[in-house]
Amino acid sequence: MSEAVVSTRVRLARNLSEYPFPIRLSADKAKEVVEKVDEALQDCGMKFHRMDLDAVSDTMKVALLEQHLISPDFVRGAEGRAVFLSDDNSVSIMVNEEDHIRLQVIKSGFEPDEAYEIADKLDNELSKKLSFAFHEKLGYLTQCPTNLGTGMRASVMLHLPAVDMTGAVHRIGANLSKLGLTIRGLYGESTKPVGAFFQLSNQVTLGISEKAAIANLKNITTQLIAQEMKARDNLLTKIEVEDRIARALGILKTALVMDHSEAMDLLSLVRLGVASKKLNTLSTDSIDRLITQIQPASIMTKFGEDMTPQERDIKRAELIRERFS
Repeated sequence: MSEAVVSTRVRLARNLSEYPFPIRLSADKAKEVVEKVDEALQDCGMKFHRMDLDAVSDTMKVALLEQHLISPDFVRGAEGRAVFLSDDNSVSIMVNEEDHIRLQVIKSGFEPDEAYEIADKLDNELSKKLSFAFHEKLGYLTQCPTNLGTGMRASVMLHLPAVDMTGAVHRIGANLSKLGLTIRGLYGESTKPVGAFFQLSNQVTLGISEKAAIANLKNITTQLIAQEMKARDNLLTKIEVEDRIARALGILKTALVMDHSEAMDLLSLVRLGVASKKLNTLSTDSIDRLITQIQPASIMTKFGEDMTPQERDIKRAELIRERFS
């Protein structure tokens, strides 16, 4: 499974019953919501670090997005927003995004049950201190009707280079919608796939239990991985594909300048080579961590927010050479 599954995420959307949805929330009331969530987290059995978005640079916001700790909409958000992060960043809680609370748990590899268990436990702890908007028939009330019911989105980050090369992704995407799932780009809704990385997530939240949604995601993910493995077996018998993988590693080891798009495509090929035992270099987990580290804002956060695009590309190439040396 780890060959094709990078990570698993479970996200819960919740709203406080005594406040309007965030779209109708004044700045003062939004700050009240942040303080209420902060107070509720004090006794939840887990330590969190609070970051008020008003006090965070634009570059840092994008870096958090690149690490999948916040959403694209949250980056563009208004006053009165905060994110709470666990010590290891496996749990993040966005306050006043589309809903008052967006609680998400991220686990490496294919761990939907474990991610859900952590999210559910934390949700239960918060519900002891906060009054969530809930309807007997509709379930949890959310700003967007598509999240009504469980308010849960469970997803897996998949690496599907073989399926992508064969051009089968569009056909698969059309079929998935009939099964209550959707496949998107690296950063979720409205983002394009980069380096053959895709997010597969449930679409249906109303009229289905959380555990049933998890089970459906696991079932479809297993089938999708089987298609990827079959496609890999066929592709990797071709010398042209092996040559692309070998050349990708050579470029990554020697290039002096590397833009983001090229880096993602080359790392995708090398990850395929490692997972298929065609290359003996960094592990897939190490490549996954490197992919996060070479994102534009992540580089600027570490080495200077005033970097020019060319300086970023030079530093990216340097980081990659060091890791593959």
